[in-house]
Amino acid sequence: MSSPLADRMRPKNLAEFAGQEHLTAPGKFLSQALAVEQLPSLVLWGPPGVGKTTLALILASHIRAEFIRFSAVTEGVKDLRRVIDQARGNQLLDKRTILFIDEIHRWNKAQQDALLPHLENGVIILIGATTENPSFEIRSALLSRCRVLVLNQLTADNLVEVLKRAIADEEFGLGQSALNVGDDELKLIANLSGGDARSALNILESAVLLDKTLSRETIVEAAQKISLRYDKDGENHYNIISALHKSMRGSNADASLYWLARMLEAGEDPLYIARRLVRFASEDIGLANSRALEQAVASYQACRFIGLPECKVHLAQAVVYMAKCPKSNKLYEAYGLAAKDAETTLNLGVPLHLRNAPTSLMKDLGYGAGYKYSPDFDYQEDQEYLPKELKGRKYL
Repeated sequence: MSSPLADRMRPKNLAEFAGQEHLTAPGKFLSQALAVEQLPSLVLWGPPGVGKTTLALILASHIRAEFIRFSAVTEGVKDLRRVIDQARGNQLLDKRTILFIDEIHRWNKAQQDALLPHLENGVIILIGATTENPSFEIRSALLSRCRVLVLNQLTADNLVEVLKRAIADEEFGLGQSALNVGDDELKLIANLSGGDARSALNILESAVLLDKTLSRETIVEAAQKISLRYDKDGENHYNIISALHKSMRGSNADASLYWLARMLEAGEDPLYIARRLVRFASEDIGLANSRALEQAVASYQACRFIGLPECKVHLAQAVVYMAKCPKSNKLYEAYGLAAKDAETTLNLGVPLHLRNAPTSLMKDLGYGAGYKYSPDFDYQEDQEYLPKELKGRKYL
């Protein structure tokens, strides 16, 4: 067969859809909705490879709706107008239209707002898919018109179930290959795929092409052949961000750019990198150059405004700036010392002269008594600002 195994083995109904029984099992929300063929607009929130697109296709097929797929990365309001015209034509034929928008969190405010009237009048049923928290990335006006469904990360057992179905299926899967695969090998594939059903099926298909005995060595080789060796949730993810951090700390701009590129070209979320730069600006540069924090925050905002691929250059600018900055970790160390004291002195009261006294009772109790207003002393007042138990403590 010409199409990949992962595409051929897409579940065709809720019974075949693995890992989301909290939504698909009898009596659960989606089962009830399909039973009466009344499907509201939905936002499907979950990690990659859990079946958001497949679930949308199943829902559309069950209610006999036309399925129109959009990518929020490449299509905008102009393309939406064409879809709405098509959906209105379907309405005249008493046919529903499902608009599936992949990565809907990448649509900006104006694009998301353009959907609202068409949801209100029932021209389309929206199904948006996102890997990001909808509360932060999707407009409240749009969220209020949708039901958010959380799809869970697939477990190793879920993935083994998917793999066994593919091995047994003679029409669309590998059933005619008469494979003899042990549970240990299937669990290995599941563990290597990082909770992603598509990745698990790709590893299986690639391994079969290498050697039908499916030994451990064959499976590992197949996994390496189809992977960029960069798992956003795995050890290498943290190894590479660590390499970027340490290269900037060591003022090596060239190495910093290389590790940045490794992350971006492998598909890392630019906002994740930008958040780490914000942290780095205060942890490793701090008061040695307070403008570093401005650069880091600006790069984060740029990534939010325009997204990939354009924002790569903004991250590159920030990374090189951080690498070339003078470094100081005094703020980081000072806060650590203060935090250690805070943890062991949580019950110490605020000195009376530092307390506000908004009521007469508080004044009578001595709140604010003896406080020296700094401007009156040209900011040279002799005054204690720590609890007496910590008097004279220095952190910086």
